Formats: sequence, C-alpha cells, structure tokens
Amino acid sequence: MKEIIQQNKGLVRSIIRRITGSYNEDLEQEVYIKTWTNLPKYKEQGTFAAWIAKITANVCNDYFKSSVFKQQNREVGDEVLTTKVVQATQERVLDAKARQKIILKAVDDLPAKMRKVIVLFEFEELSIEQIAKKLGEPQGTIKSRLHNARKILAEKLNFLKGEDK
Repeated sequence: MKEIIQQNKGLVRSIIRRITGSYNEDLEQEVYIKTWTNLPKYKEQGTFAAWIAKITANVCNDYFKSSVFKQQNREVGDEVLTTKVVQATQERVLDAKARQKIILKAVDDLPAKMRKVIVLFEFEELSIEQIAKKLGEPQGTIKSRLHNARKILAEKLNFLKGEDK
C-alpha cells in the first residue's frame, strides 16, 4: 500500500485541490482507505491512475454532501450565501468530472509509450530524469514523447479551453 500511496500521491492531491479548491489531508486519507478496501475489486480495464482518480473524485463529491462540509459552511452565517456556494461548488464538481473523463479518455487513446510518459510526468509529477530512469530510456526520448503527447492532447482537447469561464 505504501508503494501505491507513493506512486499516486501527486495525482490524488492535485485532484483534491482542483475539485475542492484546497488541499485536504482528511480527504487524501479517505482516498487511500477506499483504495485499500476496494483493491480486490480493481479490474485492469484502464490505468490504475484513472481508477484512483475516480475514487478521489467520488470522495470529494461525498465530502460536499457530508455534514462536516455543511457545518463548516453554516459557520459562515448566511444561509442563502451558503446554499449558493454549495450549488456553485457542486456544479463545478460536475463540470470538473465531465472534463476529467474527457481528458482521461484522450490520455488513454495515446499510444502506449506516450501515455506512460504523460501519466508519469503530469499525473505522478515525476521529472524527466526520473521518468528516463524508471523507463530505462534516454532523457531526449522522454522529452520527445512528452512533447508529442502534449501536442496530440492539445489538438484533441482544444475545445475545452473555452469552457473554463
């Protein structure tokens, strides 16, 4: 389990930050607990990173529905404001989930060698040097695959740029 946590820590934290707007250690721990308890149910139909990303998104969604989140927002004082904030946050979460699915699908469609490099660099936040060492490839090859993968993804996901605001 330590290896799973170490390999996916960057991905989990970035998803939590993107969905909730800030880092939350409790949510991160919940993700690892759910990953551990559901590990026997994992089917290798996609990448492990995509599976843990889905668990992370679900944990964040559950957090927005939780009494802890609602209690924290009640402390703001204004019920109307709280309701609007929760609704806006839930809409952002739904938008983020839809965007995440599109992005993960585009990453899954990449050729295997490019997909490995983009997942290690963007999701697991490894350096070019670390990726080269891990895959046993020259750094120049890793840089080239990363560049080409980004180029392909930029072309496929260009339409998402207009949805940010």
